[in-house]
Amino acid sequence: MSKTINVGFVGNPNCGKTTLFNAFTGANLKVANWPGVTVEKKEGDYHYKGIDFKLIDLPGIYSLTSYTMEETVTRECILSDEVDVIIDVADASCLERNLYLTLQLIELGKPVVLALNMMDIVEERGMEIDLHRLPEMLGVPVIPVSARRKSGLSILIHAVAHHKEYTKQGPLIHHHSSQTGHAHNHHEEYAMVYEDYIEDKIDLLLQAIQQQYPELPNKRWCAIKLLEQDLAVEKQYPLELTPDILDRSYEKDIINQKYDFIEEIIDETLVNKARKEERTEKIDYYLTGKWTGLPIFLGIMALVFFLTFTVGDWLKGYFEIALEWFSINTSHFLTVFHVSPILQSLIVDGIISGVGGILTFLPNIFILFLARAFLEDSGYMARVAFVMDDIMSRLGLSGRAFLPMLLGFGCTVPAIMASRALEHRKDRLKTILVTPFMSCSARLPIYVLFSDMFFGQNAMLVCYSMYLIGIVVAITTAYLLSKFDGSKAEHALLIELPEYKAPNARTIAIYVWEKIKDYLSKAGTVIFIASIIMWMILNFGARGYVTDISQSFGASIGKTIVPLFRPIGLGYWQIIVALIAGIAAKEVVVSSCSVLFGIPNVTTTAGMSGLSALLQTMGFGSANAFALMVFCLLYIPCTATIATIGREVQSKKTTLGILSFQLCVAWCMAFFVYHVALLFS
Repeated sequence: MSKTINVGFVGNPNCGKTTLFNAFTGANLKVANWPGVTVEKKEGDYHYKGIDFKLIDLPGIYSLTSYTMEETVTRECILSDEVDVIIDVADASCLERNLYLTLQLIELGKPVVLALNMMDIVEERGMEIDLHRLPEMLGVPVIPVSARRKSGLSILIHAVAHHKEYTKQGPLIHHHSSQTGHAHNHHEEYAMVYEDYIEDKIDLLLQAIQQQYPELPNKRWCAIKLLEQDLAVEKQYPLELTPDILDRSYEKDIINQKYDFIEEIIDETLVNKARKEERTEKIDYYLTGKWTGLPIFLGIMALVFFLTFTVGDWLKGYFEIALEWFSINTSHFLTVFHVSPILQSLIVDGIISGVGGILTFLPNIFILFLARAFLEDSGYMARVAFVMDDIMSRLGLSGRAFLPMLLGFGCTVPAIMASRALEHRKDRLKTILVTPFMSCSARLPIYVLFSDMFFGQNAMLVCYSMYLIGIVVAITTAYLLSKFDGSKAEHALLIELPEYKAPNARTIAIYVWEKIKDYLSKAGTVIFIASIIMWMILNFGARGYVTDISQSFGASIGKTIVPLFRPIGLGYWQIIVALIAGIAAKEVVVSSCSVLFGIPNVTTTAGMSGLSALLQTMGFGSANAFALMVFCLLYIPCTATIATIGREVQSKKTTLGILSFQLCVAWCMAFFVYHVALLFS
């Protein structure tokens, strides 16, 4: 049996690398973290003409210089035996920018195949790439592909299979005369050749490396990194050299000369460059404009929530009908077979009501994730980060901090993990502190339920306001912290603004399915268990099983804490217990309300009417509902997020401090909005 070929997919962010990876692997993905770090790792299997391939989707990077965690992980993976062949995915429509990483990858000494993606955009712009001259100058196979259209895939993997043992670059055809000052002609051996004073130093370093580390496979790359004074390479391969060889860092020289060569490549291989399409620039004039960028972003988000409520609620109605039918028939079935009333209550009032109630929000969640996937794959979300860069820098945070915050609208766990892209610990801690204020999708069921019950036609606006409040609280907190510690943003956001393109249906389908699968998985595990636990503490007390819920353990816990929540309009023990249960997962707040207030199928129209009427008789009105939603937005995040924060900050004390701060902010904001709302009610 032939050995499996390990292939690493490397490329700049937004080059279509993941779309190409998905085109090969489809749904056969294995997602985990790299050992020791919380940078996501995706793997997939592919079979071609009797050869097995293990495909690895590496983090999107701009260079192999180890400044960020993503760059470090990618470099270490490529240098290890885990990768046999590198597929360098380059955006052909922005070839000049992508070739810098290409030259670095070629210097590593491993087989490289250059995949020119987005060739359809090149054609739309009226440009052409000389696919004969480009491999002559780089010395590696160059394969045109379109990840969106899934074209060129078989040719690409065929090139990988035949190039796996070929580490030597060539044949190289450069328009340069032979250099007389060296023992060999560098232009016949290497794609990237530096000026003589650097090549002289590389030759001296190669001699020293050969003597001390003769088995090292990529000696030239190691020599170049030593000239750049790369700390990791200096530590791993120390050399005793005379001071005149490594008299300073040559990193800037090497970078500049790489870009000089890239300019030469572009001049010789890119035809009709002047006919570049101006569509993106015209759209960006408005979407990233100083006065129009932010209002357009808020308008687009408002449209997303309009669709989430109108279309989502319409579909949700059918889910509610199905849930009610299932609940009634299950209850009838259990009664016919004389099942114990206690077990009936557990199954119908606990499990079905709790888990089923959460599943009815699936249409709303689906539309929210669909819209997010569409905006991301079209290239718009990168513009949002660009628009917010100036605002973030004024708040004392790096522009990069908005990227984790943006991810927080989907799920806080990967958002917290994304803070690793920030270089300084102080920036990371502040970002981790404020990111949970971004309203994740798990809170949406709470907003939908209480806004529909208490705000009628204004439900969508009230729900949308939760997301705006989260943003305002996050940036205000960051601003106050920067004033307190006197920090200023030292690292502005460096982000690629990709071409606008029609979203790829396959990429969107995979993204949405993964998110929906996570939601269903949570409903079948965390929420299922939480519903059972909630039923138990509400149906058992000091004297055992109780029929009066006010005598249960849950009631005792809630009543003890009531005085702390009365000033913010939440002085009801049932609400307090639901909030405590929500720490397991925010969706549990909804399912808990169903059990706590004894309203079966609380998410149905009849259930919401019953719960609303019951709450109003208790003095719980629209002001209380708004305060509850704000508190749910800002208070302690779910257990998965708490565990992630603990892993990232590596301190129980700091984690506890972050949670305490968030709880205090939630209480203060709920107090403020409750008393302001009372003035208008």
